[in-house]
Amino acid sequence: MDAMDSNLKGMAVVIMGVCGSGKSTIGNMLAKVLNCSFLDADDFHPESNKDKMKRGIALSDKDRIPWLETLRNVLREHLLSKNTVVLGCSALQKNYREILRSADPNYEHGSFESMVKFVLLDARAEVIAARLEKRAAEGNHFMPPNLLQSQLDSLQLDPSEGILKVDASQSPGDLVNGIQALIF
Repeated sequence: MDAMDSNLKGMAVVIMGVCGSGKSTIGNMLAKVLNCSFLDADDFHPESNKDKMKRGIALSDKDRIPWLETLRNVLREHLLSKNTVVLGCSALQKNYREILRSADPNYEHGSFESMVKFVLLDARAEVIAARLEKRAAEGNHFMPPNLLQSQLDSLQLDPSEGILKVDASQSPGDLVNGIQALIF
């Protein structure tokens, strides 16, 4: 085990952003580079949530909270086992990130000091919309492009949270390198 591996034990990196920002692509690549697991939050949605989104209906907190609590529990298992894990999750609102931060068994509500780190993939709405249109045309995702605006409207950023922000219009390789430099 090299020095980098030992420094990574017991950390969760949440790659966050709106649908189409690149969470799955970048999260998978980062997990490979860090030699750890990647979890795609979309895989944890119940069918009822996926059905709503397919029909163009934005999810409510009633839909999201149990899903986020499941994600928190999975992250906690990794952290308690001193494993590093990368999670791709929209985590658009502060209270959603709070649920995920509480995966850290030592986390104190409101402190923002946690073994759960957030990286926002940020890009102009036009860039994201073009990606979503392409995915929709290819039939590669259950989230229709018309829900992008509701996600952009939901995004809450509080500078005190210390969310790391990267330009999602960069190449995937550059993004992964930039994230590594910011976190380690």
